[in-house]
Amino acid sequence: MITTKDGVEIFYKDWGVGQPIVFSHGWPLSADDWDAQMMFFLERGYRVIAHDRRGHGRSSQVADGHDMDHYADDLAAVVAHLRLENVIHVGHSTGGGEVVRYLARHGQDRVAKAAIISAVPPIMVKTASNPGGLPKEVFDGYQAQLAANRAQFYLDVASEPFYGFNRPGVKPIEGLIRNWWRQGMMGGIKAHYDGIAAWSQTDFREDLPKITVPTLVMHSEDDQIVPYADSGPLSAKLLKNGVLKTYKDIPHGMPTTHADIINADLLAFLKSSS
Repeated sequence: MITTKDGVEIFYKDWGVGQPIVFSHGWPLSADDWDAQMMFFLERGYRVIAHDRRGHGRSSQVADGHDMDHYADDLAAVVAHLRLENVIHVGHSTGGGEVVRYLARHGQDRVAKAAIISAVPPIMVKTASNPGGLPKEVFDGYQAQLAANRAQFYLDVASEPFYGFNRPGVKPIEGLIRNWWRQGMMGGIKAHYDGIAAWSQTDFREDLPKITVPTLVMHSEDDQIVPYADSGPLSAKLLKNGVLKTYKDIPHGMPTTHADIINADLLAFLKSSS
């Protein structure tokens, strides 16, 4: 654990030696969602680190601070506490937004590369300047379902759109569904409720152009949580040194369901000279 300046205890895992990779998880999960990546990169000589976002997993279930600025500051606190240098940052979904805000807010002196997977930037909600986004009513509905019956809502999300188990011919994997539900229920409902607004309504369009380190943007055209057309391609265009890797028929939760593909592509990017 570390304790942030505002008194929040943040849980983290820190395994191995070598160049550090810091993983930022998606909503409403925990560092455990990176199991497949942590083991893969640990075995290949990297130091792997993952933390539970405030209000998630084993970190403090505080009432406040569930916004991208606090998420970025908590990530910075972990990096500073561990005295990390030459870091590779990898973020999935909400964690992708966390990485983008961290790089824009705290600078890139300690950073070598970054990768954002199925990530929420540039902005998800529909606005006058983002007409392709999803209506705010969609996210208000998520909050209403969470408040009414969080346990059932999480079971529904994991059983259907998150891993693409609602697609024809895709067989549900019961262990993945249960593990997603387990991670979600470990966290606090207030953090998860506020987190929906954080990942859906934060505007990263001014953050992305500030990032100059090589950044891999990985997104699937069949993402049912963060629609492809208004996310991955737009982020890649706004990044000064961004590379877009597009997938076809794999789900939002592809780091878990398609870990072999995602890990191989990440490793190739980390080893490339760009």
